[in-house]
Amino acid sequence: MSQLVCWGVSYYLVGLFGEAMAADLGQGLPAIYGGFTLALVVMGLVSSAVGRAIDRRGGRVVMVAGSLLMAAGCVGLALAHGLVVYYASWVLLGLAMRMALYDAAFAALARIGGRAARRPISQITLLGGLASSVMWLVGQSVAEGLGWRGALLIYALLALATVPLHLLIPSDRFVEPVPEPVPAVQASAVQASAAPAAPPPSALAVVLYALIIALTGMLNSGLSAHMIGMLAGLGMAPALAVWVSTLRGVGQSAARLAEIRFGRRLSAFGLAILATGLTVPCFLFPVAFGAAPAAGIAFALLFGAGNGLVTIVRGALPLVLFDPARYGQTVGRLITPGFFVSALAPLVYALVIERFGDAAALWLSFLLAAGALVAALVLALRFGTRNRA
Repeated sequence: MSQLVCWGVSYYLVGLFGEAMAADLGQGLPAIYGGFTLALVVMGLVSSAVGRAIDRRGGRVVMVAGSLLMAAGCVGLALAHGLVVYYASWVLLGLAMRMALYDAAFAALARIGGRAARRPISQITLLGGLASSVMWLVGQSVAEGLGWRGALLIYALLALATVPLHLLIPSDRFVEPVPEPVPAVQASAVQASAAPAAPPPSALAVVLYALIIALTGMLNSGLSAHMIGMLAGLGMAPALAVWVSTLRGVGQSAARLAEIRFGRRLSAFGLAILATGLTVPCFLFPVAFGAAPAAGIAFALLFGAGNGLVTIVRGALPLVLFDPARYGQTVGRLITPGFFVSALAPLVYALVIERFGDAAALWLSFLLAAGALVAALVLALRFGTRNRA
């Protein structure tokens, strides 16, 4: 539940309130989306430090602090009447998102459960996948009565409501079982039969994992900011575009539920191929059929399903590629470029849409998804036979 709320009141808010904030503050959309971009840059700058903090102290302290900062950021946005306060509030939200969203939760789970954390990782993403579906509808309803500023004050209260949930995070640390002492006469035989220690991850594994995260992160960031506007730009009625866009959350949670129910035998590498493969064809529906509701629904559901599984891949692949004891620090470093790429995505998409139209943005998305699929295939072919999820 905390992930549903935290994603909804931070990452997804600009996609819903962006145009209203621009009109009220007297700014263009690039300046408004620039706040979200700034937040993603901040996430990248603090990513490694947050990961190390979770490795050392656990997720409880870090994620509680994230909830408090998230509430402060929402209040700041609600009170902003100029760009200085507006951007300062996004700095707070950037810190908060890195300390309270999935990457922080994944590191906390890896610290508690070691390599067995994949199933809990899948489980906590289940409700989080509904964040856009639930919070876009909630936010729109509240804004109709209180305006976008009032809606963000309600968002701040919702962020504070996640503090008790984060206080429940255990402070335990997973420790690998210590093998029982072996008599000296058997030592040589045991040593001969023992499995060799896993070698450090190769540079190729590091690059491919980081590439998957960067490309899928750019997709998620760009579409979170522009999906509603893109569908409307293709000719769909604005209210229908909002409703169709919320279906991505349904697709996310449905795919995650299927992974929890049926995905035990699927390795993390196979899951990466499935996740990126689902995303590739979804952009062809609105390209081919424009504003047709059926095409929009297929687009939203397929993108949501692929993106939902990519989130699990983001947390599960490091459990088989890297040392879980240093999960937070290692992953915090490797996802840093992804934050910077994601930070540029809303602006890049805005420029592409402005100059070449909404269809061009869909083709850009198709190419990004195809690149992620190729990286997942190479990673599985190169390392999948030596590692099992």
